[in-house]
Order: sequence, then C-alpha cells, then structure tokens
Amino acid sequence: MATDPGFATFVVEQAEEAGDVRVRRMFGEYALYLGDKVVGLLCDDQAFLKPTDGGRALLARVVEAPPYPGAKPYLLLADELDDRALLAALLQRTAAELPEPKPKKPTKMRSTPPTS
Repeated sequence: MATDPGFATFVVEQAEEAGDVRVRRMFGEYALYLGDKVVGLLCDDQAFLKPTDGGRALLARVVEAPPYPGAKPYLLLADELDDRALLAALLQRTAAELPEPKPKKPTKMRSTPPTS
C-alpha cells in the first residue's frame, strides 16, 4: 500500500519548524528531507526516522521497525507527529548526526543526431 499524498503533506506541515523540510516521491513512497539530507521515509502512511543516538535520546519510547520488507529498522514515529516542537527537534538532531550527502556526478549530455 502506497503512502497517501495527504499524509506526506501532513508530515511536512507538522515538521515545518525544523526548517527546509520536504518530501520526494520514490518507489511509490516518500523520502523525507531536511535540507539536502534524507532523514527518514514515509511508507504505508507511517513515518520512519533514520536511527541515530540523538534521535533515540529525544524519544520517550523507542519503537523500531523496518519501513519496507528487507530494510534495516528505522525509528517509527507515531504520537511524535502531533508534537511539532518534538518532531522539529528529532529531525534537526538526526540531520546533524548524518553525514553530508555525496556530491552528484554531472550527467552526460546526450548528443542527438543531426536531422536533415
């Protein structure tokens, strides 16, 4: 079951205090970004945060689950989505602990054959 776009919009709106939060559709689900870093995933209308020590420290109750079959466990957020300040802190702390994304390789320009 794919994540409803309304759920993705809800999560972004709830997390706006964190800064530049956005989602990007990937494989029928969504990647959750803070700035240029992927900090979590939205899968099956659930929010998953990349596991970090800082994220765990902010959670009153840590629940881990894989966002999709075969994935490593992420931090599963539920009631935390209703607490805007906590959600912002979780996203910011997680982003701070994650490495910078690797620079993208330039894409090659496709040459088109001349038309006559």
